[in-house]
Amino acid sequence: MKLGRTKEYNFGWLVLFALVDVAFLLIFFLLLSSNFILQPGISVSMPFSRFTLGPQTNQQIISITGGAVPAIYFREQKITLEQLGPLLDAAKREGHSVIIRADRLTPYETVIEASVALATTSLR
Repeated sequence: MKLGRTKEYNFGWLVLFALVDVAFLLIFFLLLSSNFILQPGISVSMPFSRFTLGPQTNQQIISITGGAVPAIYFREQKITLEQLGPLLDAAKREGHSVIIRADRLTPYETVIEASVALATTSLR
């Protein structure tokens, strides 16, 4: 005599549990790894200041690196101080705010020269 089951078991739930588990692991991984995304740009070690600026609209950043021969970057291109003036004039015409970011090892002279170039373009 063959006996039959009175209750049918649906094993589809096991597949659903596995899919939900994989989905939660994927979400967990994406949330943890999102903090470690590197932003492109030039690494500048900023000195501590209580007077840092908040977010600016239409900003253009002048990055000055430290070292024996400081380098000046504007719009992600390496430039010289002589090239900085005309580029700042163009940024002024476009209505962009300009921020100078200098490494803490940058000589004051280089930062002041970039500031003077910025000031002379705002006076024109």
